[in-house]
Amino acid sequence: MDNIKTELQGTVEDVVFSNEETGFTVIDMSVDGELITAVGVLPTLSAGETLRVTGHWDYHHSFGRQFKIDECERQMPKTSADMLKYLSSGTIKGIGPKIAAKIVEKFGEDTFNILENNPELLSTIKGISKDKALEMSDEFRRQFAIREVIIYLEKFGMTSNECVNVFKIFGARAIDIITENPYILCREPIGMSFDRADSIAANMSGDSYGTYRIKAGIVHIVRHNLRNGHTCIPRDKIIEPAVSLLESDNDTIESIIDELLEDKQLVCESIDGREFLFMPHIFAYERSAAQRLSVMLKFPPPKGKTSIKSRIKSLESKFEIKYEDKQKQAITTALETGMLILTGGPGTGKTTTLNGIIELYERDGLKVALTAPTGRAAKRMSEITGKEAKTIHRLLEVEWKDGDMPKFQRNLTNPLPYDAIIVDELSMVDIHLFASLLDAMKLGCRLIMVGDSDQLPAVGAGNVLHDLIDSGLIPVVALTEIFRQAMESLIVTNAHRIVKGENPELDINDNDFFFMNRPNVILTASTVIDLYTKRLPNAYGYDPLADIQILCPSRKGEVGSVNLNNALQKRINPPDEFKNEFVRNGRVFREGDKVMQIKNNYDIPWVRNKEHGTGIFNGDIGILTQIKPAVRLMKIRFDDREAIYTFDHANQLELAYAVTVHKSQGSEYEAVIIPACHVIPQLSYRNLLYTAVTRAKSKIIIVGTKEDIYSMVANDKKIKRYSGLRHFLTNNSG
Repeated sequence: MDNIKTELQGTVEDVVFSNEETGFTVIDMSVDGELITAVGVLPTLSAGETLRVTGHWDYHHSFGRQFKIDECERQMPKTSADMLKYLSSGTIKGIGPKIAAKIVEKFGEDTFNILENNPELLSTIKGISKDKALEMSDEFRRQFAIREVIIYLEKFGMTSNECVNVFKIFGARAIDIITENPYILCREPIGMSFDRADSIAANMSGDSYGTYRIKAGIVHIVRHNLRNGHTCIPRDKIIEPAVSLLESDNDTIESIIDELLEDKQLVCESIDGREFLFMPHIFAYERSAAQRLSVMLKFPPPKGKTSIKSRIKSLESKFEIKYEDKQKQAITTALETGMLILTGGPGTGKTTTLNGIIELYERDGLKVALTAPTGRAAKRMSEITGKEAKTIHRLLEVEWKDGDMPKFQRNLTNPLPYDAIIVDELSMVDIHLFASLLDAMKLGCRLIMVGDSDQLPAVGAGNVLHDLIDSGLIPVVALTEIFRQAMESLIVTNAHRIVKGENPELDINDNDFFFMNRPNVILTASTVIDLYTKRLPNAYGYDPLADIQILCPSRKGEVGSVNLNNALQKRINPPDEFKNEFVRNGRVFREGDKVMQIKNNYDIPWVRNKEHGTGIFNGDIGILTQIKPAVRLMKIRFDDREAIYTFDHANQLELAYAVTVHKSQGSEYEAVIIPACHVIPQLSYRNLLYTAVTRAKSKIIIVGTKEDIYSMVANDKKIKRYSGLRHFLTNNSG
């Protein structure tokens, strides 16, 4: 059908389908005496309402011709007939078809006025008591208020879902509150971006909203830095960007920061003689984590009575191995103190050490939990230990909470039942997740943290692993010796060369690490695509979707993840008349595509066998198995879980044939392809290359130039992260 923009006006005859969560609605609508089917995001819509809608005609292969609504203006019913339809639809609690007929028969076109302003007159109708009349009136006013809010806010580009959410938070006074201060939309739990609130404010009155705008702009800058991994920002560093963004001056910004501190919208802490600004919830997470760790260090679990040396010998006998000194130190520390950070690169024996600790804990009758920040990391942990491992979210029994934040059922008042918790891939854990895990541990629970401090830091806010190590308070054992068997792998030896600042061996072609020289980005991209689609599958029997992952330093450019994904989708999963697809924000999603979730979403439902749960997280990769255009739903398989997405959630998805190195943390793939040609300076550094190389399990192929690789190795730049955990730990805040 055509995409010509069309405007229609008519009356809702019937609401055929409505998804309460997303607001997606299918209606039968009477337009100039013709009954049409219309679809769109139209929450709280009821039969009898008059609509003016803008959109275009479309044809659905199962449901025929239908009108897709992009914009909608609503009017409450004005005729007696439309009022009867509206009240008969069940929209007003307590009013069904029979009662609706009696009310409209008695009051006619004055019905809504009676419901809103003179509800006592309803009690003159047989079967309606005074109390019931007041209940009907209260519900009518509430529904009317929701519609007023939606009608008002939709004019400023807010979605229907956002409008309903605003009403839930502010109630019937929502319009007055937002008209007075549209920047309140930036605050949690709404969390609208500053730019959007700024646009709404400009369209409302053109007024600058003075102090309201400056306050929101400053908080926006602090919140923006959370997305860059910082938990706080130096106060002196915020002045210049705030002056530029808000077209203000230094003195005004300083004064408004003081007001924000008084209002507790920001928190200030002096760290090493410098003032840092925190969002209140992040400040609370870091201080809480420090306090919990301080208590755990002061009250360690009881030591065993048996000689640790003899116990280690028994392990060596059982597993037929010989622990090196650092491994013995790690096992001893885990048993004596109950708290340990175990670090080390590939091939240094972390797994062997970990299995020894688990074995001795279980011999002591301790209940042990294994956990990791992502589903893939937890799956890998299960494979190397032979025991069940859960994601931290699953371990803490996450549930949805308004405001896009998780609510964990396991917490201070409902702790986990375990005597020891072992966390893998700690470098990926952000401060919120870490603080939540500590809160859920009972007193005396042992905590073993495993990570590689040379990898990239967590995607979320915080610098947990480095802060814990730098505090000097937590026992740390760093494994550095590469075991002989691991030294046979060029992936392992080159990873260690990279982390030490030595150039990797690139000219050996009979191992598991390969380099293919390509002098420019065009040839690099062509080779990467050929490797993914033909050469690796043909040579090793790899499934491109399951076994091969392209890891790009950048999203942008010829060899960035965006361009490679578009090219690979055309090769791996081209258009097919038997495959459904849809377009969101200019991106095509098609059944069979490999996709990645790029934002934590705690509300997406999933099924694993007969187990039901919610939550798909940043970095999870799956296969889009089914698209249902009629109900705007799709199914995505993430390993052993099948998740149900609405089309509205598609803006949280990207194609994942190629992903950035940052998004690959905690994952391991049979084969990894890295395009390394003309890497932009901001991303040409050592621990990004090291992280990419250590994601490969069996094969790695780097395509590009030696100069680019050597440049990355030479640049030992560490991404600067501002955080407060080390400060709170070392300053006895607990």
